[in-house]
Amino acid sequence: MMRASVRIVAGLTIAASAGCAVGPDYVRPDVPVPAAYKSQTPSDVPPAASAAASQDWKPAHPADAKPRAPWWEAYGDPQLNALEERVATANQTVAAAAARYRGARAAAAQARSAYFPTITANAAFNQSRVSSNVLYKSSAGITVPDYLVDAQISWEPDLWGRISRAVEGGRAAAQASAADLQSAILSMQAELATNYFDLRGTVEEERLLDATLQAYEKALALTRDRFAGGVAAESDVAQAEEQLRATQAQRIDLETTRTSLVNAIAILVGENPSNFALDVAPLNEAHSPHPSAALAVLPLSVPSALLERRPDIAAAERRVAEANARVGVATAAFFPNLLLAATGGLEATRFTSWLEAPSRFWSLGPQLAFTVLDFGGRAAAQDAARAAYDENVADYRQTVLTAFGQVEDNLNALEVLRRESEAQRDAVDAAQRALGKVSNRYENGAITYLSVVVTQAIVLSDQRTAVRIERRRMAASVALVKALGGGWTTVELPGAEAVSQRD
Repeated sequence: MMRASVRIVAGLTIAASAGCAVGPDYVRPDVPVPAAYKSQTPSDVPPAASAAASQDWKPAHPADAKPRAPWWEAYGDPQLNALEERVATANQTVAAAAARYRGARAAAAQARSAYFPTITANAAFNQSRVSSNVLYKSSAGITVPDYLVDAQISWEPDLWGRISRAVEGGRAAAQASAADLQSAILSMQAELATNYFDLRGTVEEERLLDATLQAYEKALALTRDRFAGGVAAESDVAQAEEQLRATQAQRIDLETTRTSLVNAIAILVGENPSNFALDVAPLNEAHSPHPSAALAVLPLSVPSALLERRPDIAAAERRVAEANARVGVATAAFFPNLLLAATGGLEATRFTSWLEAPSRFWSLGPQLAFTVLDFGGRAAAQDAARAAYDENVADYRQTVLTAFGQVEDNLNALEVLRRESEAQRDAVDAAQRALGKVSNRYENGAITYLSVVVTQAIVLSDQRTAVRIERRRMAASVALVKALGGGWTTVELPGAEAVSQRD
């Protein structure tokens, strides 16, 4: 009898090893890819170079393996470099994403454990007594002790690929979670860089207003002297003082912006804002790191290979693979489940004979279970799995389309803001020349102080606008780097074995 059972187990094991995985094999979905970006090429890039760059385009899917240096180093700011290095280790949003990735790895390892047998052990002692009033039972009125120790091993051969599809889905889910972690890191790093350049722009505006206030104080003193000498009207003094006080209010208002940005940076690097302080150089200070230099080296004609570096695209693609595997799991439910089980142990009424050979017992045999009728339950589960797959395919394609749109937006923004910055600098120069002429005419008594006030307001407005354009240029450059994936590649995704192993 035992030999027959062994033959059954051996035959079923061979059948399991030759089993097939039901359900569709995974194929990455196709996505629409444009021939080239529609954003205009900067005037300093020859048309031939733009055409050559467009020939490098290929379908957008995670495949690029070129290593990249930390992207923020292109801005040449050591203080920014130091802050960025802290994001991956101290930011709490990143920490939460890392915890989710560890959970996904654990789930993948749990799914993989189903390949192997399950072994359980049990030890027990109990006493039982049968009622004395039970007729025709030899144990009536007797207290019977029972000493028991046993072990059971059970194994489900993966005949139809249910386990392998579950493992495949778990691995894809863990890889998607790993890509989500990289997306969180990139997002927090980009947010930090944007806030940092906004802070430097705010400091630049503060410096501009401080210099303007000094000029306004001198103008007010001059106007008072002219009024005392009977050369200027009292209204000139009032206008000069009003302009000074209004500008002081603008300068005070910037303190709120600066504090908010410093606090935001503190949170991004995992610091308590109450204990964090940060002094930065103005955005356009001559002897400070000048981030605008990085704009000249940003890739303005980008092949789609750079888009393949986006971790959110990789995560969306891995979720399609996971959903495809779940279809296989749902399909396997239509086939019978085979369970191989063996039990053995020792059991005796007397403790003295518990460990003797006659006390041993065992059982061995296969069990085949099959759902004959479930009134469409399995078919509904399969339809739901296929619908989830279609949803993930649509999400993947939408992620790719969104990625192209974001690159388009920021390429266009960089070019438009470059031209806007040049025009605004010309406007500042013209306003400053006009102010010089108006000031001379006022000092010569040819015009009232109102003309000076109006021109001074125009100069300050143009100067602040120029600073804000520079801030927008830096924000667009950071957004472009983020849209291109920040140099991340899918080579950094953990392999199949790595995501199935616990730390």
